Amino acid sequence: MARSVRVAPSILAADFAKLGEEVEAIDAAGADYIHVDVMDNHFVPNLTFGPQMVKAIRRCSERTFDVHLMIAPVDPILPDFVEAGADIVTVHPEAGPHLHRTIQAIKDLGRKAGVALNPGTPVDAVLPVLQDLDLVLVMSVNPGFGGQAFIPEVLPKIAALREKIDALGKPIDLEVDGGINPETAPQVIAAGADVLVAGSAAFKGGPAAYADNIARLRAAA
Repeated sequence: MARSVRVAPSILAADFAKLGEEVEAIDAAGADYIHVDVMDNHFVPNLTFGPQMVKAIRRCSERTFDVHLMIAPVDPILPDFVEAGADIVTVHPEAGPHLHRTIQAIKDLGRKAGVALNPGTPVDAVLPVLQDLDLVLVMSVNPGFGGQAFIPEVLPKIAALREKIDALGKPIDLEVDGGINPETAPQVIAAGADVLVAGSAAFKGGPAAYADNIARLRAAA
């Protein structure tokens, strides 16, 4: 079955000195989602953005803000990111004691809910809550830093999730993040992904290159 492929540029690879302009430029270049990687230097070994930054760039784009929270504990800060402008809020099963409760909290706040699976987290971790989700994010690198090499061992995980999602018959995004470029994009799409998170591959070359970068990812997929 043909699937529409969407591209979600990760602002982790943008120029932080002019982040608002970067968001505007990648929006104009044809991004489908704006992917925001939030890291707490606790759950993952890096520190990036807080709710105030999300709020500041929210006015720069009307695209879907796809906010990936690499934070533990995650529950207390969910309302802050929703208020800041997140449209999709994605959490990790390991980031709190009760995954189902966390998903319901996101839904109660009026937003779409996602669950992210690290390379070492099995598909089984998401299956009990799959029917409640709007997005499943497969990490094809270990979270914490941009610019890492794609881990091909995640491809069977993507395929297994595609099968489970199709069996449910629900419109759940299957997103992949980590080392995505024109060479790896065809592999993850063939396995069943339909949303590509791209950092360096989307933002390289400066704003004049962004539209071509996104077009190349779509063409490869």
